[in-house]
Amino acid sequence: MESWKPVAEELFTWPDDNPSLIAGRCGDCAAVAFPLRPGCPRCGGTAMRRELLERDGVLWSWTSQGFRPKAPFSGSLLGAGAEPWYVGLVEIGGKIRVESLLTGVGENDLEIGMPLRLKVIPFHTDESGDTIAAFAFEPATAAQTTEAANA
Repeated sequence: MESWKPVAEELFTWPDDNPSLIAGRCGDCAAVAFPLRPGCPRCGGTAMRRELLERDGVLWSWTSQGFRPKAPFSGSLLGAGAEPWYVGLVEIGGKIRVESLLTGVGENDLEIGMPLRLKVIPFHTDESGDTIAAFAFEPATAAQTTEAANA
């Protein structure tokens, strides 16, 4: 994975065996925002501090798409004939909800409240042959769920 690069800087930790999303916590009102930004979306303050989010979350809501995304989507992760694909709202640590691609699931697998875990996935290959990586959430295994509860 040495030739993998994140789709955007400061979106998730990379390279990392246990990647985390990079959020910001406002030093004025304590609001958490993802992705990290210079100003607080709640109070307008500029005292945002970098904060790594937990890797585990729960599915808050989800939807499916029965057609390929429109431009500027340039990824190949969905592959030919991969419709439908799923997008979820994932609650992380009881403090923030993040929109994310859901991977490793079908419609009958999805259930509100199901445990999920962050995963870095290949998005597309750039002109120099490097893999551009994005983040997604996948169902957490029972072992991962127990590990998160004990952390």
